Amino acid sequence: MAISSTINKVSINIADMDRHYYQSHELTVAQHPSETDFRFLIRLVAFMINASDSLSFTKGMASDDEPDLWQRSLTNDIELWIDLGQVDEKRIRKACGRADQVIIYTYHDGKSKVWWQQQQEKLQRFSNLSVYHIKAENIETLVQRAMQLQCNIQDNEIYLSDDNSNFEINVIKLK
Repeated sequence: MAISSTINKVSINIADMDRHYYQSHELTVAQHPSETDFRFLIRLVAFMINASDSLSFTKGMASDDEPDLWQRSLTNDIELWIDLGQVDEKRIRKACGRADQVIIYTYHDGKSKVWWQQQQEKLQRFSNLSVYHIKAENIETLVQRAMQLQCNIQDNEIYLSDDNSNFEINVIKLK
């Protein structure tokens, strides 16, 4: 019998001073059985950074043809494609061809540094690609089946909290 995804209910209040975006989101997000709590929270952080009414979670790890998050237009064009981790160059090329804007968020310090050194020159040719590194330690402790989170974003720093914990998350632009 296959292990099924964990369904998490997430209530997020976002105050993004950089984009002047102030909104609450009630999300139901599936966590793939092979996805760690840390990666799951990084996916939520990527949502918070780019939050909009039309940004949505996809099948993500369960699909090769979809990113972790995307924003589609009313005509079903892909406006924003968001992937996490050390993405293969072939996948990046495909994403840049399909979407208006592509963002990659890396999150493991050691692995990301090596990946970026190997890919940096190759990725310069994509004008619609942005790459960021998210530095977030121990945020996986926030994961629960039902979460109530507060997110404040200012000057590319994210302050994420629940009733018991506060975390400062840094977003570093690589490209």
